Amino acid sequence: MWAGGVRAQPLPAAEPARLTLKQAIVQALDHNKSIKVEGFTRSIARAGMLEARGRFEPALTFARTYTEDQEAAPGSSSALQREKTDDYRLALEGLTPWGMTYEFGGSTQHQRTAFNWMGGDYTTFGGVSLTQPLLRGFGFGSSLYRVRLARADRSISEWGFRQTVMTTVTRVVIGYSDLLLAHENLQIARRTRDLVAGLATSNARRFKAGSLSESDVIQARAQAAQREEAILVAERAVRDADNALRQLLGESRFSLKGPLLDIEPPEPSEPIVAAEEELSAALARRPDYQGALLDATKQRATVSYERNQLLPQLDLVGSYGYVGRDQEFSTSRRQVTEQENRAYSVGVVVRVPLTFAEGRGRVQAARFRTKRAEMDIERLAQEIALSITRAAGQIDTTRQRVTATEIAYELASQALAGELKKLQAGTTTTFVVLNLQTTLATIETNRARAKADHRRAITLYEQEIGVTLTRHNIDLAH
Repeated sequence: MWAGGVRAQPLPAAEPARLTLKQAIVQALDHNKSIKVEGFTRSIARAGMLEARGRFEPALTFARTYTEDQEAAPGSSSALQREKTDDYRLALEGLTPWGMTYEFGGSTQHQRTAFNWMGGDYTTFGGVSLTQPLLRGFGFGSSLYRVRLARADRSISEWGFRQTVMTTVTRVVIGYSDLLLAHENLQIARRTRDLVAGLATSNARRFKAGSLSESDVIQARAQAAQREEAILVAERAVRDADNALRQLLGESRFSLKGPLLDIEPPEPSEPIVAAEEELSAALARRPDYQGALLDATKQRATVSYERNQLLPQLDLVGSYGYVGRDQEFSTSRRQVTEQENRAYSVGVVVRVPLTFAEGRGRVQAARFRTKRAEMDIERLAQEIALSITRAAGQIDTTRQRVTATEIAYELASQALAGELKKLQAGTTTTFVVLNLQTTLATIETNRARAKADHRRAITLYEQEIGVTLTRHNIDLAH
């Protein structure tokens, strides 16, 4: 209790283990939900790369079909002519990176009709069949199109994951600093309350001694009551900042009255700021810029692919192998294995759209998307240059603010000490002393905010130039 009323209840004790900034970052890397979600995006992109490459893997195909045709015999409405056919095919099929499809294997057809008393012959073929596009679908650019897109998507996902980690680490550092600031503001509010309470107690004693008016006592007590409200606000800010940092660390439960994190002030750091020299290096490190470059690469690949698809279809088809034909399957197969009867074929397949409207539309759209992606790269580079310059300026400004508030704090402390001596001597008033105490508290709060803003400015500058992970010794290679 104090003479003016009930004090604000103290916050619960901090957790026993003291948390350093490095430990907070490590915990966030292991448990932060945003990082875990983005990790799935990277896994999906890797699976997409596997899928795109998989279309070039050969496949073993077995097919068996049975066909039966029935037809009324000429001059009869009841008698039927029957034809039964069994087809068997076993082949190794695949697609080459230059667009050719191939089939190695063999097939057997057993055809039975009423003319041969449903006996029939076995026709067996063994060899290779090839289809090579000469216009549409020809070359590595067309066949590897999906692989190139998948490769770009995989790289984009890697840069996206890096961006998420960088953003998370930056938020942890800033959240850590915000919690430190909240604790400092609470300490300032309590110290100011204690100063005012001490003045109220001193004034009460002097009032009883008859050396001070009752108005001075009331003024001090009123100011002390107001300071209790400031402590409550500061305590709420500490709790909110504590829970915000816990969320970044991956925790899912948040308490209104549980123990607080006990954090250790981070080591001071001061980067060497050279905004103009950093731009080219920053572009190579920035995930968003690298992602934009990769998107442009995808669009260029799409233009090349769509231009190829605009061509007419002209495919060269052919087969080479050996054929066997006999009423016995074993004999038919032997003729193939002993290469008795050579068989080959060659031909072309041509398909020409009448207007090419669909293909021309796709090519035009792809070209516009490419130009948009390239323009977006220029826009992003401009924004990055501005943001780096702005971040560098913030470091310089906050550094000057810290110096200015340090000087202001020293002068305000001296002014308050001198005014307290004058109050003891009866040459000033309580009102003046209270104003100086309020001024000192404001300046001390501004000093704490300037230091926090300086830490934030350094952290954001490191993010802008893309060195956040290097700064904290984080390796994403694995």
